[in-house]
Amino acid sequence: MVDSGYVFTRKDGEPINPSYATTRFRKLTDRAGLPPVRLHDLRHGAASLAHEAGADLKTLQDLLGHSRIVVTADTYTSVLPDSQRRCADATAALVLAAARHTRKRIKEKGAKNRPTGRTEKETPATKRPTSKKRSRRSRNRRNPFHHGK
Repeated sequence: MVDSGYVFTRKDGEPINPSYATTRFRKLTDRAGLPPVRLHDLRHGAASLAHEAGADLKTLQDLLGHSRIVVTADTYTSVLPDSQRRCADATAALVLAAARHTRKRIKEKGAKNRPTGRTEKETPATKRPTSKKRSRRSRNRRNPFHHGK
């Protein structure tokens, strides 16, 4: 057997006629009592299952022989909603874990920055700045930018 790089070959390694492969495959599926399926559908199904199993798009591109990854992405990123759901769930878990970590660090830093030895009840109340009393004349003076009474 000669390795020619083709999937379906004769014993000498030369490729078989594509219509022969299609006809032969159809006869085999009919004999097996399978629903009508094209040979190309098996390729698509195998790639979809590989993607579902975790194969990245670059690996699929190489496996399928697509010249551009855009072809692979357009074909295989929309076929499996379960994969999309797992991806969204994994992303959400990552974001939530980062938020928990950040919240924990903020809490730890806050605890380090608190003065020790005093409880909250013992800390002096902060004084509010006193506002100046306005004279009767300035209270009655109207704001030129205020419309109304």
